Amino acid sequence: MKKVIGILAVALLSVTVSCKDNKEQEEGTMHSEEMQTEAHDHSEMNHEDGHDHGNSESTEREITQNSTKNNATSAMLDAYFEIKNGLVADSKEKTANGGNSLLTAISKFDMSKLSGETHKEYMEIAESAKEHAEHIIKSPIDHQREHFEALSTDITDLVALLGTDKVVYQDFCPMANNNKGASWLSEVKEIKNPYFGSKMLKCGSIKKQIN
Repeated sequence: MKKVIGILAVALLSVTVSCKDNKEQEEGTMHSEEMQTEAHDHSEMNHEDGHDHGNSESTEREITQNSTKNNATSAMLDAYFEIKNGLVADSKEKTANGGNSLLTAISKFDMSKLSGETHKEYMEIAESAKEHAEHIIKSPIDHQREHFEALSTDITDLVALLGTDKVVYQDFCPMANNNKGASWLSEVKEIKNPYFGSKMLKCGSIKKQIN
């Protein structure tokens, strides 16, 4: 037991340092039992609605970043940010509203200007994003966060495929996804972590600025 506690203590210390935020050190050293319980609960619930929440790797795509100043993606990005900000605020309702906004934005997107491989890639991204948005609308907040991780991959790929006229930051949290780390997009430079909300709001860093 002493050995296990020692390992957990070292892991928690490493995480706190990696977040590089002294203000969040106290929050970053949550009781190990609480963190283990959370991880266990998420693991048990991953297949509850017939969807593998944590398998964001299945949506990996190789898309070269499009630098076009394209405002056609703005509505979908705004809806995504609405979801992200709902999670930052620990609000299931605001997050669900963002999911509805995203479904509306996808339905209104004009695909007539897309052709060939771009159209095919867009359809794949849009279908995946719709599926995650639908789950976000009806799920409790812990499942919303799991779907948000995979949705972030979709929206990042969307921006890479079609471009955007917005300034977007790609952020990264080393503690998300069971300490494997996970990314998200933000419209603001300040780190506001959607994976942990108020528990560890400032944990993370900017990895890249798009536009």
